[in-house]
This record gives sequence, C-alpha cells and structure tokens, in this order.
Amino acid sequence: MITRRHAMFLAGASAVALSRASRAFAADRPYPQPADWVDPLFTEPFIDIDEWRDKPVRHRYVHGGFKGTECLFSIYFPPKEQYQRRFFQPVAAISGGENTAQLTDAQLADPDIAHKDTTIGFAVASGAYLLESNQGSKTRYPNADHTITGYRASAAAAKHSRALAAEMYGSHRPYGYAYGGSGGGFKTYGFAQSTTGIWDGVVPYVCGIPNAIPSVMSVEAHAVRVLKSKFPAINDAIDPGSNRDMYAGLNDEERAALVEVTRFGFPPRTWFAYQRLGYGPLSGLIDEIVEMDPEYFSHDFWSVPGYLGANPPESLKRARIQHFKTTITKIVMSDEAKKMAGFRLTMSAVGTNVVPALVKFASMPTPDLMGSTVTFASGGAKGQKISVSAVVGDLAAIDIGPFAFPYMKDLKVGDDVEIDNSIFLAAQTYHRHQVPSADFPEWDQYRGPDGKPIYPQRPKLIGPWVAERASGAILNGHIHGKMIMVESMMDEYANPVHADWYHTQVKDVLGSRLDDSYRLWYTDHAIHSPSGPAAGPDRTRVLSYNGVLEQALRDLSAWVEKGVPPPTSTSYKVVDCQIQVPPGAAERKGIQPVVKLTANGGMRADVKVGQSVSFSGVVEVPPGTGKVVMADWDFEGTGDYPVAGEIKTSDASGTRATVSTTYSFTKPGTYFPALRAGSQRSSDNTPYARVMNLDRVRVVVTSTV
Repeated sequence: MITRRHAMFLAGASAVALSRASRAFAADRPYPQPADWVDPLFTEPFIDIDEWRDKPVRHRYVHGGFKGTECLFSIYFPPKEQYQRRFFQPVAAISGGENTAQLTDAQLADPDIAHKDTTIGFAVASGAYLLESNQGSKTRYPNADHTITGYRASAAAAKHSRALAAEMYGSHRPYGYAYGGSGGGFKTYGFAQSTTGIWDGVVPYVCGIPNAIPSVMSVEAHAVRVLKSKFPAINDAIDPGSNRDMYAGLNDEERAALVEVTRFGFPPRTWFAYQRLGYGPLSGLIDEIVEMDPEYFSHDFWSVPGYLGANPPESLKRARIQHFKTTITKIVMSDEAKKMAGFRLTMSAVGTNVVPALVKFASMPTPDLMGSTVTFASGGAKGQKISVSAVVGDLAAIDIGPFAFPYMKDLKVGDDVEIDNSIFLAAQTYHRHQVPSADFPEWDQYRGPDGKPIYPQRPKLIGPWVAERASGAILNGHIHGKMIMVESMMDEYANPVHADWYHTQVKDVLGSRLDDSYRLWYTDHAIHSPSGPAAGPDRTRVLSYNGVLEQALRDLSAWVEKGVPPPTSTSYKVVDCQIQVPPGAAERKGIQPVVKLTANGGMRADVKVGQSVSFSGVVEVPPGTGKVVMADWDFEGTGDYPVAGEIKTSDASGTRATVSTTYSFTKPGTYFPALRAGSQRSSDNTPYARVMNLDRVRVVVTSTV
C-alpha cells in the first residue's frame, strides 16, 4: 500500500495556524470524544448511491457523505445471513479517496484476484461490513483543522454507518474496528486516543514515531547517495552464506554513512531495494520543510560550520546540480501512468484527482535527478516548485506539494523550468539537526558525553508537528479500547524499532493492565507495503503480511466480543536500535511461523552443474496460532515458487512440519533458493488470514569444465 506512506499535508496552512485551530477546537469539545458527542460539522448525512453488487462478492454498496463538508464515505454491507454485527474500517495513509477498496474492472474479471480480495471480500467472509471514508477531504491535502482528517470525519462516518446497519439488519450496535498503516497508522493511534465508544479496537501497522518525519527519510537518502555504488557488495555480504562483513571494502565516508543509518534503526536486510529508496515520502515534504526552515536550506547548510555543506566532502560536491535550465517536452497524467508497467504512482497521483505524474525534459544534467527541485520559469505554474521522486527511462516521476498542487492543471508542454538539487542534498542530513528528547535512542549518536547535541540544532522539531497533523492527536499511549499493533521487521519507511517506542508509551500508561488491551506482533521478511513485491526475485526476500492483518482483525473481534485473548506479543529485544527476535517459534511468540532452510545441511552449498542439492526445511508455528498448511519451493530464485512441497507434520496439532527435496541446477551461477510456508488457524479453506514466512540459502554452481 504505498499509498501508505507517512507524510500527511495541509494545503497553505502554517504550523502556528494549525496549532491555534487545534487548541480552539479542543476547548469547545469533550476530550476524548465520546460516541454520543454530536460533531457540529457532520449533522446532515446524505446517500447518493444505494445498490446491490455481485463482485468481488455479493454486497450492498452505499455511497454518501455529509452536506456542507467534503466528507464522503462508502459502505459495503454483506447479506443478512452473513452478517455478524461488526464493521471493519480501513484508514488510508492519505485523504482523498473513499473507494480504494474497489477492484478495477480488470481485477474483477480475474477470479483469482477477486477471490483473494483482502478488503471487501475479507470483511464479508468475516461477518463484517466494510466502511471507507475520504477522511473529510477530496484531495490528498487535509483540512486546515487537522482533527477533521485525523479522526473526526472518520468517526462521523463510523457513527452514521451504525445507523444504516440498524436500518438494514435490525436494531443493534455493531462492533467497530479500524486498521491503518503508515500515515493511516498514525490516524488509528488518534482514533484510539481521541475517542471512546466509536471504535472498540484498532490495528495500526507499519507506524512511525513522532520524530520520524523527515528524519527517517533524510538519513536513508544520505546513505543511498553515499553508498549507491557499494550496495551490490553490501547486499551480497548480508545474504545467507556470504561469510563477509557488510562494512568490508568501504572507505571512511561510506562506512560512516552505513553505521549512521543502521544505528538509526534502518534494517540492513532491506538494502536489497536500494534502487527505489532514498527519496520516497520525502519528496512531498520538501516544500513545507523549506517554508518552515528557509534559512537552513538557503544559507546555513552551505555556509555555517557544523553543517555538512559548509565543508562538503567531494561526493557532495560531485552530486550537486545548480540552476540547470531546460523545457518540458512531454506530460503523462496519472490516469495514463497507472497503466505503465513497472511504474508506481507517487502520492500526488493517488486518489480521485487526475494530475501530472511524469514529465520529459528536453535535456537533463544527469540521469539521476531523484530529489531535484523543478521550478517553473514560465507558464501558468510560473514560480511553483515540484520534486522529482524517481526517473523512469527518459521520464521524471514527480511529486507535487500542497502549494503547487492548485497550479498543476496549468502545466503545459513547452514550459521553461530550472532544475536544482541543492535543497535535496541539504535535506539529507537534516536529522542531525533535529535531536529530540532522550527517549528516542536513534539520536544518541548525535549526542556528546554530556548528553547535548554535537551538531547545531534548528529552532523547531518538524517531526512532532507532522505526526500531530496526521493523527489529530499528540501520540502518548493513552488508548481507549483494545489494540493489536503489527510491525514489519524489514520496513524501509517506518523503522521496526518505532513500534517499540509506542509499545513503551502504552505500557507506561497501562502498567500491569497492558496485556488486557494491547499486543505487538512483529512480522519477519515483510516491508512497508502489506502486499509485498508484486513479482520477481524480491519475492524470495520479502512477502505479504496481509494475512497477519486479517488474523489480527479477527483476533481483535474475538477479544472484544467474546473476551478471548489473542496470542501474546512477539518476544524481542532492541540492540543498537535494531530489533532482534528469538530463533524458535515458541520463544518468538506472536503469530508468524518460523521457517528454517538448509542446502546440503548448511546455509551455503557449493556444487557443480548437474550435481544434486539436498534441501531440507523445518516450519514451526507459535503455540495456539494455527497449523502449517502450505510450503512452496523456489529453487531458481525467480519469485514464482513453482513447486509445492510435501508437508510432513510431526504432531497431531500440525504446529511443526518438515519438507525436503532435491534439485539440480543446469547453469553455473549464484542462486538463492527459498522456501515459503504458511500457517492458518481457521478451517474455512480460503486464503484469508494465512500467515506467511520464508527462508533462503545460497547455492554456488560452477561449470563442470
């Protein structure tokens, strides 16, 4: 769901204005907001679509909103015989869309995709109706009062959905559960902290910390710039069976960059994706950060001692692009860009608006324009700035900030532009000058022996401001209702250690009552996106965690409605801001199975072409979380998993299974065979709530000659 990125924005509103609006609203309302509190903004609901649909499953579709506001909602009601008095409410990372659960025509025509639908289909299969809202804004940019997009619009939609459910199914109060990732995870924090009686429980996933933005993105961008040519060797060292240190062969600057980003919590195994990292969500933040701290970018970074640009290393000098002038020769709109293979839309192109997504320049100063600022020197958008988030062939993928967004309709072929990446280069070490309080150990490396920052500090911490805008609340752990938090151990945008921070906040509040209301489940071999890679070799490294989310929602429902406690939290420890978990499933806990694979008895096998390799895998499921139901082989490392393994269970419970086979390689090369296994608790013979894990080994095949 990298829709699903962290950044939440407010068009044209300053931090001061937002703070004042928030304080004014807080003074006029109960806090936290109870279910019976009448929000004065959302008093006149309307319905404009009400019809039965048969795909992806039979459901009644209701679309509407609230008069006098931008808030829209979509509800997907199951037939009465399937309904079990609950609703699920997915919360998108950005506002602007209330129909993201709906499959495209092409997807609806594919019975396999429709069957595996993890929103509408999963909700109906779980006895729930699905509720979506656009969070009170028709664009990706929230309202000036961030409590509206933070939780108020979503709460209004939830409350009205209950009234509609009572009309359809008879008088009752449906249980309500919200779930959201990344920026949507921030919002679910806000739901749990700022309301009572509206949602009975929430499942936040891949969430950040109040100081995450822009620091997580900036430290990552710095590492990508410095280390880009070294990542193939770094990844080879990290991969199984290398027997090498990932720092081997790095010069002083490169080693320092890798140490810095690792101590900041970035999981080293995720560097396999380095070619798409280094900017990401930072692209839509740049213009607002510059507006909030203009002196840093225009003067201090490049001139004041203590900032990297004042005494730049040669790598920084070589990377800088200044005042390169050219023209736009082609524009690709977001609706067309969606059809392009291998292209992922930026946040500016997500939602209901058709906006520019890709542009072609008459000439480029370098093939690598990622992060560059493009300033329009002519045309209807003259004076406005956009950012280059990636380069796709000869096209530049762009991200549009809130200030330029209203002008993008005026963008034309032939517009003159100026390209400069000075702002992006300065942003790459901004985190060094954003040192927060001591309860954020990621910044310990920037503190001296006296505990004070070793670098000059900026007058304002940007992160807490962004986090409060996203959630509509100050994140403090004061949750109402129950929470199961899901975090990925290879997350590239929300460092895994972030979940530990919020866990600590909740523990400080609940104390000995923590287990009564809270769980934290870590998912290994998972990144930021719930679906993981769509195809290709990366699928032998990471996988989808949709099954974990689905099981979390079902466990949350049983916890609230029947008092059935869910499986215990994952057992882990934090070492230098890296999350470490026990090797065995029983000790690790949580709900994810543990997979252990060997080739010829080890993590590495060196063989000749045609020589048989013996593969053996063990799959263990944490007690009480299901049984092993599948195990697939991928010997060539293509990501297709074409061979189904024969599962041999060692006990009646099916919590431990072994698979084994042999395989011969026909060509020389280095291969990374993988075993992917899944466990399931229900016996409904559907792919829902199937929890996956994998393991991989190295096989080096040499010629027989």
